[in-house]
Amino acid sequence: MRGWRRRGRRIAGLSGCAAAAMLAVQPLPAEAFDFSSLDIFGLFGSKEQPPAVSADTLPYKLEFDLGDAADAKALTRTLQDASLLYRLRQDAPPDGETLARRMAADLNPLVDALWSQGYFNADVTLEVDGARLRVGGEPDAGLVRALEAYRNREPAPIKVEIAPGPVFGLRKVDILERGEVGAPSIADPQKVAKLKPGDAATASALRSAQAALVDYLRAQSRPLAKIVELRPVVDHAARIMDVTYVVDPGPLAGFGDIAIGGTVDVPPEVVRSFIYLEPGDPYSPKALADTRKSITSIPAIGSARIREGDKLDGNGNLPIFVEVTERPKRLIGFSARYSTIDGPAVKTYWEHRNLFGGAERLRLEADIFLAPRIDGSSIQRFGDFEQSDLGGRFSFSFMKPALNGSRYDLLVDGMATRERVGTNRYGGYTARYANITTSIRRRFSDTFSVQAGLEVERGQTSDVLGQVDYTLVGIPLSVKYDSTDSLLDPTRGIRATASVAPYAMFGDNTNALFQTKASIAGYYALDEDARYVLAGRVGFGSIAGADLDEIPATRRFYAGGGGSVRGYAYRSLSPLGPLNRLTGGRSLFEASAEARIKITETIGIVPFFDAGMAFASELPNFKETLALSAGLGLRYYTPIGPIRLDVAAPLNPRKGDKPVAVYISIGQAF
Repeated sequence: MRGWRRRGRRIAGLSGCAAAAMLAVQPLPAEAFDFSSLDIFGLFGSKEQPPAVSADTLPYKLEFDLGDAADAKALTRTLQDASLLYRLRQDAPPDGETLARRMAADLNPLVDALWSQGYFNADVTLEVDGARLRVGGEPDAGLVRALEAYRNREPAPIKVEIAPGPVFGLRKVDILERGEVGAPSIADPQKVAKLKPGDAATASALRSAQAALVDYLRAQSRPLAKIVELRPVVDHAARIMDVTYVVDPGPLAGFGDIAIGGTVDVPPEVVRSFIYLEPGDPYSPKALADTRKSITSIPAIGSARIREGDKLDGNGNLPIFVEVTERPKRLIGFSARYSTIDGPAVKTYWEHRNLFGGAERLRLEADIFLAPRIDGSSIQRFGDFEQSDLGGRFSFSFMKPALNGSRYDLLVDGMATRERVGTNRYGGYTARYANITTSIRRRFSDTFSVQAGLEVERGQTSDVLGQVDYTLVGIPLSVKYDSTDSLLDPTRGIRATASVAPYAMFGDNTNALFQTKASIAGYYALDEDARYVLAGRVGFGSIAGADLDEIPATRRFYAGGGGSVRGYAYRSLSPLGPLNRLTGGRSLFEASAEARIKITETIGIVPFFDAGMAFASELPNFKETLALSAGLGLRYYTPIGPIRLDVAAPLNPRKGDKPVAVYISIGQAF
C-alpha cells in the first residue's frame, strides 16, 4: 500500500492507496431515474432480477454474506457502492473468463471499502459452487468452468463472503503544523479535530477531522489553510491505527479586491452596495456566506456564487470574485389562505424586478377576503350574502435600491383598504382608508438597518365608540436587526424590530398621537442539523397623546389570529366597552413559544403556546387577564419553505369563542 506503513501481517496483493480509500471515496455519478428499478404491478422490471439467460451471454446474481456482523445492512450498502460486479449486474458478460476477471477486479475495491469503515483485518472471498477467489489470487480454469456450467441454464450464483473482523480503533492522533513560527495556530488541535484514542478508525471520522481542522483555520482568517500530509499507520496485530495530520495553516489574510460578474441588466454598483466586505477586512467564511445571502436579497438577483482566489495579492489579501445570475424581470402569482375562524382569503400579485434598469422593484397586490359579521347576523345560505361581506385591499410597493450606488434605498408603499374586523358576539369595527408612506432606508450591514419617512393616511372608522373621520400625517422611524438564517424557516439567530411614529391628526380630532411598537424573536437549534429548534417571540405596543375614542380604530391595538394568539379570531382580543363590545386598546403585549421538531426530512411537528392581550392603558397592565392558547402544528418542508397547518385551542375562552381553530399557510408562524 503506497503511503501506508503497517505492523503485523500484510494482506497480499492489495494495491492502490488506502489513504485515498479512507479519505476520498468517490461517489457514483448521478443517473437519471430508472423505472426499471421499480416493480409496480409487474409493469416495470426490477434491477434485482438478472438479465434473461441466453446462449450468448452469462448473466449472474450476487449475494453478500456478512455472517453475524452487527452493522451488516449498512456495510452491505457500502460494499455494493464499491462493487463493480454489483454496478454491472445488468450488463451480462459474454463468457466465464470475462466474468471471472470481473470478479478478480472487484476484490481490491471491496477491501478498500472495508478498510474505509475501519475493518483492516477483513477477509474477502468470492465463491461459485465451491470455486473460490481470494485477494492476491488469479482466476483459474476451475472458476471459469464453474461459471460456464450455468450458460443458457440460469444466472451464475456469485457469493461475496465477508469476514469483517473487529473495527480498528485509534491509538495515537498527532496534529503537526508546518511552516508556522511562534505560537501554534491551533491551541488545542485534538479538541478541534474531535478525534481521540479509542474512536473507530473510519473514513468518515478521518475526513471529519480533516475538514474541522481546515474550517477552524479558515475561521481564524487563514484562507489558504490545508492538510498537506496524512500519515496513517495500521498495526494489524494490535488492531489499532496511529494517524498524523500535517497541517499548513497558511498566512493570516484579509479580503482583497472584489470583482463582480454575471450582471446583464442589473448595474454592478447595485450589487456592490449589498456587499459589506471592504478590502483589508479580516477574511471570514461566515462573512462570505452572509454576503451571498445579502446579494440574493436584491429582488432582481436569483443566485450568487462567490469564488476565492488561489493566492494572495501583493498586499497579503485574498481576491474575491462574485458571479450573479439575474431572475426573470416579471412575476405574476396567486395565493390562498384559510382559517376556520378568520375565513378564506385570496391574493393575486404582479411584480417587476428591474423596472427602470436599476434593479427597481414594483409590486402590485390585490386581496379579497370574507369580512366577518359583527352585528349579530350570520350567513346561512347564499342568498344571505351581501356586498359588504367582502373586504378588499389593493397595495403597491416600490423600491429603488442603492441610490447612486450608496447603501441608501428609496421605499414607497401605499394601500387602499375596506375591511370589517371582529366577531359577531363581541363586535368590532369597520374601516375604509388609504395610506401612502415614503421612506429612506440606510443599510449598515446585512443584519442592521434604520429607516425614516413621511406617512399620510386618510380614512373613516366606525365601532361602538363612534365614527372617526381622520387624516394622519406622521414621521415613522424604525430600526431592524435580523441575524436569522432563513426568512420563512429560521433556525438560528435573532429578529428584532422597533419603531416610533409621532402623528399630527386632522379631522374630527386634532390631538397628536405617539405610537411605539417593538418585537423580538429568537431561534435556537439544539443540534447541528437543526432538527430540533426552540423559537420564541415577544411583542409590545403603546399609543400616547389621545383618548381611546379619539384614536382611529385601525390604529388601536388588538391581539388574536394566526400571527398573534392562535385559537382566537383575528383582532378579537381587546378591552370591552359599551354593550360588551371590542374597543381596541392603547397598548399591547404578545408572546409565543414553539418547539419545532423534524420527524423526517420533510415532516415536522410543532407544539406551541401563545399569550396576549390589548389593554386600555398606555402601557400593558399585567394585572388584567391574558388570553392563552396552546396547540400542535404540522409542517411539510419544501424547498421554498414549510407549509404550515396549526390547530390551536383557547385555554381561557370567552363565551362564544370556538373550541379550536385551524390555520393553513406557508412559512413558520413567526
